[in-house]
Order: sequence, then structure tokens, then C-alpha cells
Amino acid sequence: MVLVSVNPATGAEIERFQEFDTNDVNRALDAAVDAFPRWRATRMEDRAGLMRAVATVLRRNKRAYAEIMAAEMGKPVRDGVGEIEKCAWACDFYADHAMTLLVDEEVPTEAKRSFVSIEPLGPVLAVMPWNFPFWQVFRFAAPALMAGNVGLLKHASNVPRCAVTIGEVFAEAGFPEGAFQTLLVGSGAVGSLVQDPRVRAITLTGSEKAGAAVAEVAGATIKKTVLELGGSDPFIVFRDADVDRAARVAAEARCVNSGQSCIAAKRFIVEGAVYDEFLETFREAMAARKVGDPMRDDTDIGPLAREDLLQDLDRQVRGTVAKGASVELGGARLPGPGFYYPPTILSEVTKGMPAYDEEVFGPVAAVIRAENEDEAIRIANDSRYGLGASLWTRDVDRGLRFAQRIEAGMVFINRQVKSDPRLPFGGVKGSGYGRELGSWGIREFVNAKTISVDA
Repeated sequence: MVLVSVNPATGAEIERFQEFDTNDVNRALDAAVDAFPRWRATRMEDRAGLMRAVATVLRRNKRAYAEIMAAEMGKPVRDGVGEIEKCAWACDFYADHAMTLLVDEEVPTEAKRSFVSIEPLGPVLAVMPWNFPFWQVFRFAAPALMAGNVGLLKHASNVPRCAVTIGEVFAEAGFPEGAFQTLLVGSGAVGSLVQDPRVRAITLTGSEKAGAAVAEVAGATIKKTVLELGGSDPFIVFRDADVDRAARVAAEARCVNSGQSCIAAKRFIVEGAVYDEFLETFREAMAARKVGDPMRDDTDIGPLAREDLLQDLDRQVRGTVAKGASVELGGARLPGPGFYYPPTILSEVTKGMPAYDEEVFGPVAAVIRAENEDEAIRIANDSRYGLGASLWTRDVDRGLRFAQRIEAGMVFINRQVKSDPRLPFGGVKGSGYGRELGSWGIREFVNAKTISVDA
């Protein structure tokens, strides 16, 4: 079996990679098990030095890595450079702060001494998606490895060159053999990897279906999981918002990564009093986004990553329009080679339409009218997802009160939703459970061991 890279800008095959066979997988798992005791015993200062070396490798090669992403999954190269810089930031953050974040917690009891020791679990399997092919790996790897775990990467099957390259980054930085490994396997191998006793925990970023399947197998084998799944993030514009600024940020928030992001704003819920004003500026800002060759520095939106994703997006748009929504901009795939879809706005979207009920993965915005602020919050929560949300109001105290009512793992007021190494990242409901990043992320794959001592 082989894994194939296809250039989504042209539809042409780039290269093929031989999948690991059973012997290859077993060798990798054995290497991870062998490496774990040595890596967990490595002094934190030495782990930090190696993690900083990873950041150096990333920064030194950021343009080359961005071009790999552009060729393999269509990310505009300018965005790819930013992604690599963010990966380096995460490496530096955990190199600088892991010792403090993992310090033993002293607890006063009747014993002479009681404390909680934070200890690693072992080999952690990361099942990762294609849309941020470097960042999603490093936001797992930096905290997990600094906590003393070792990493096993099963990347998305359409980005094998990215997967191989990430393994090379750790090797070039000087990480010991077995501390981080890429497994070139397809999705059919995930179940057996999760079941394997050499794997101690699993983190997955992907679809609800994939998350449920992994959680089921992991549950049967009593293994810790962290799931970061889909999102249909609301972007709520209240009547007292700076509407012009909100609309312009909305275009950026919808088109980040060509609209292929779990935390991209997808449902734009606007109070009726400012609905028309918002829509006019939003249409202008979306129309200004340049679609084109992801290798060009002036491209805002590249192709979708695969043809099946393009077809599914087209189905959602046509289905929404068939049920009564209006097309304000775009609305049909672009002609010619490649998997391109233009910035699209659908207005007067209501419940029962695909763009309201489903996650829309591409540069398509659903604009939803709310008669008042309470209805806006109700619509925002009327989703099986709960990843991020963005609220726009000039009254920050009011925004904070509304933030408490939003069913989401993250709420940003007068800001676009973004991931940040300093803050926990994750969702509720169908968007998954557990957290990455921040202090919460580095403590997901650890044993909080109670130790109590008497004289």
C-alpha cells in the first residue's frame, strides 16, 4: 500500500510513500517503549534545550516547510510561514515554562509531607489532520514531550510529506531515537494502534466520526484520550458593536486557512438592527480576498485540500440555497484545474439548512438574522458543536456576561478566535473533550501521583 500526495492546486500527483508494514510498526512501537525510560529520566533543562533546538530548525527552514504545505494541501505560503513561526513559539513556550507548570504540588495534611508528583504516561499516539499539518502536531508534541512522554505521529494520509518532514525536524534538532516518530500508515491502522498495549494514551484532532471511533476503542482498553473535533463557531454581532470592524474581522475569520479550520467563524449571527450594515461591509471584505496559487505571497485563499471536500462544500451550498437562502457572493466552484471555491456569503440562513446545521469546511459564510440579543445567544448555542465563539459589542462587561452563556470551550470578545500556546484550547459537546496548550494541555498526559510520607 502507498500514501499519495496530490497537489490540490492542479489535481496532479506529487509523490508516493510506501506505507509501513506490520514489522515497521512493531519496530517503531518497540523503539518508543525503549526510549521512554531514558527520556523521562532526562533532566528538564536538557529537554528544554532540545525543544529550543526544534524551534531553531523550524525558523531556519520556515519558507521550505511552508512550500511543502502549499504543495501538499494548498495552504497559501504566507499562511504557512506564519504556521511554522507559531510552532516555534509553542516549542519555546514549553521549553521556558514546563518546569514551572509541572512542579510538584505540596498539600498540607496530617502526614509529615504530602504532595502530588506529575509524571509522564509513556508513548502517546497522535492522530492528526491535514488542515494545519505542522501546527496541530506541534501543539501536541511540545507539551507532551516536555512532560516526559514520547510521541508517535499518525498523520492524515494526504500529507505524508509533511509527516515525514516533521519527523526529520526532531531528528535534526537532536532528539534521541524513539522519542518522536512518524508512522506512515493509513486510517485503517488506527484501531490496532489504539489497542496496542505499548500505546498509553491517544490524542486526536479530526471529525466527530473519527473521534467517536477512537474513543470507543480507547475506552475498551482503558486509555486516556483527548479529542479536538469539529466546530461551527458562531460570530455574534450585537447592535452596539463596531459593525465596520466586526465585518472586516469576520472576513478574515471565515477565510483563515481557506476556510478549512475548526475554529474558523462559520455562523455569523447578527442582530436585525445592524444586519444590513454588517452584510454590506462583510460582502465587500470577502470579495477583496484573492483566490489563487498558494505558492504566491499575495494569495489569500488557496484550493481546498481534496476534491471530495470541494464536492461536499458545493453540496452544502446548493442545499442551503434550495431551502431558501440567498447568495450574496460566490456560490459555485471555480472553473479550471484544482479544487478551488471562491469566498461565498449565504444570507437569511435558517435552521434546517445545511449551512446552519452542519460544519461547513471552506470559505462559505452563513449569515443568520437574530431579532435581539437573547435570540442571538440561543442561535449560537443551537449547534451540536461547542468549540469557539466570537462576540462583538462595545460594552465589554455586557460581553463578559454573554460569554458565560455561550456553550463553547473558548469565547473571544471583540477578537477573532485563535489558538495560543499560553491558553487552553478545546471544546465541549460534539467538539470533543480535553485540552491542548496552556497549563491544562501539558497536564493531559500525566499521572498526578499522590505521595504521602510519615516519619
